[in-house]
Amino acid sequence: MTTPFVCLTIAFVFLYLSKAPVGVAMARMPKGYDNRHPRDQQAQLVGWGRRALAAHQNGFENFPGFAAAVLVSHVGHGDPGWSAVLAVTYVIARVAYTAAYIADVHALRSLLWAAGMLATVGLFLLPAFT
Repeated sequence: MTTPFVCLTIAFVFLYLSKAPVGVAMARMPKGYDNRHPRDQQAQLVGWGRRALAAHQNGFENFPGFAAAVLVSHVGHGDPGWSAVLAVTYVIARVAYTAAYIADVHALRSLLWAAGMLATVGLFLLPAFT
């Protein structure tokens, strides 16, 4: 399996791992975790719990573009070395983005979001320059 495909798998798994802080925040609410109406409860989150939810949701918004970019780069015979660098950059940026979002370090969060987006765009464009 190529590095970009490994990164694609890691990014996919991280989508679901990033729900863990949301679950912790929900469990710490006065009535505990509401498994019957979790989305209603999530809408009531505040502070770091709300930011954790936003980071988690942003991962789902961001992942399809990355997945498509990895496939375009592979099918289009993009340079394997650069594909690997860009895919790893994306994964690191997304993990750090989630941490920065939860920690409310907004400027860093925005820079990390941009780094992930640039890595995705780079993967899309790579076949054109190889």
